[in-house]
Amino acid sequence: MSSSQVQLFNEKEKFEALFQHASIGILIVDHNGNIALANNFLLNQFGYTDVEEIRGQKIEVLIPSRFINHHIGYRDKYIAHPQNRPMGVGKDLFALKKSGEEFPVEVSLSNYKNNETGFVIAFVIDISPRKEIEKAVFQQQEKIKELNDELEQKVVLRTRQLEQTMKELEVSKDELAQALSKEKELSDLKSRFVSMASHEFRTPLSTVLSSVSLLAKYTQEDEQEKRDRHINRIKSSVHNLTDILNEFLSIGKIEDGKIVTHYSVFNVKELLTNICSELQGIAKKTQHIIYLHDGNTEINLDITLLRNIIINLLSNAIKFSPEDGIIEVNSSVNASAVIFEVKDHGIGISHEDQEHLFERFFRAKNATNIQGTGLGLHIVGKYVELMNGHIECKSELENGTTFTITFKNDTLPA
Repeated sequence: MSSSQVQLFNEKEKFEALFQHASIGILIVDHNGNIALANNFLLNQFGYTDVEEIRGQKIEVLIPSRFINHHIGYRDKYIAHPQNRPMGVGKDLFALKKSGEEFPVEVSLSNYKNNETGFVIAFVIDISPRKEIEKAVFQQQEKIKELNDELEQKVVLRTRQLEQTMKELEVSKDELAQALSKEKELSDLKSRFVSMASHEFRTPLSTVLSSVSLLAKYTQEDEQEKRDRHINRIKSSVHNLTDILNEFLSIGKIEDGKIVTHYSVFNVKELLTNICSELQGIAKKTQHIIYLHDGNTEINLDITLLRNIIINLLSNAIKFSPEDGIIEVNSSVNASAVIFEVKDHGIGISHEDQEHLFERFFRAKNATNIQGTGLGLHIVGKYVELMNGHIECKSELENGTTFTITFKNDTLPA
């Protein structure tokens, strides 16, 4: 044997050793898609003992039947234009063992020519262990998601329970004393309520007590004027207490959903004229209420709720305006909307306080020394909401306040 033959033999042995002892499955396929060669590692992967069992067969013998039709097209296209590339990126590839068992694989392709005959080399990796790990990780993630969903449901349930508890603590008609006691357990809301109630109830009660004491001193007939003055003070204080209690009762009914709207057709100009006339009687000295109306006079709303809204806004305008101030009330009705406006030229409201204007028990910083509960505008906002309306406030400190309420016609019942 010549030295060149020996060298060739040695090279063949090296190739054979590398091919057969490689720790990856290697498959060689000819240009017709027939299996030409397979190493021991690949045979073991697929459950074969001898390469002759698959030599000469189409590569599709190692592929599950459901993928064969597509694979033939892919194989022919690759053989026509071979290039080195990894296979299966972003795809799930499966191979078929001799036993008929499927298993997941990754395949990388290469190619070479021998005497102008093209061959494809496939490097096959069994990724079953990796898939098992991925499956376990996925199951763990699903378990975590399930636990998170369960926890979120518990949080939602607990939140609803807490909201229900809060509603039960609201002031109601039959449980005013009990509700006031429960409100003490709340932080910010509690402090606001206690501060307001202690002031608003004490002031009229003190007035009643002092007036009653003084009445007892005026026993002469010519002192009737003095008696009348104190009687009027008592009536006014009782009226204030009644208003405060009515606000509490309204809040309780709103929170309990007991306020039901009753729509009817009525003359809005007539209603507001009467309200303005009624409140002119309690206005400050030289205060004037000016009312203007534009458009149709017949509207379809809840007359009781609307009356309470206008009275509340107009009462506030009187309260926070100077003695010689002018208070403007406007209403207009057109094809698209019903609009009400109450405008004063009083102390105004800061932009910071306007953000909390419709909250329960809230009072603007510049109104703390003026009688009030902080409930009126909250009730107004709720009544407007019940009738599907919108209320807007525009104000500047020391430059007055304008409240505008709009009810769209398409939201009104027929």
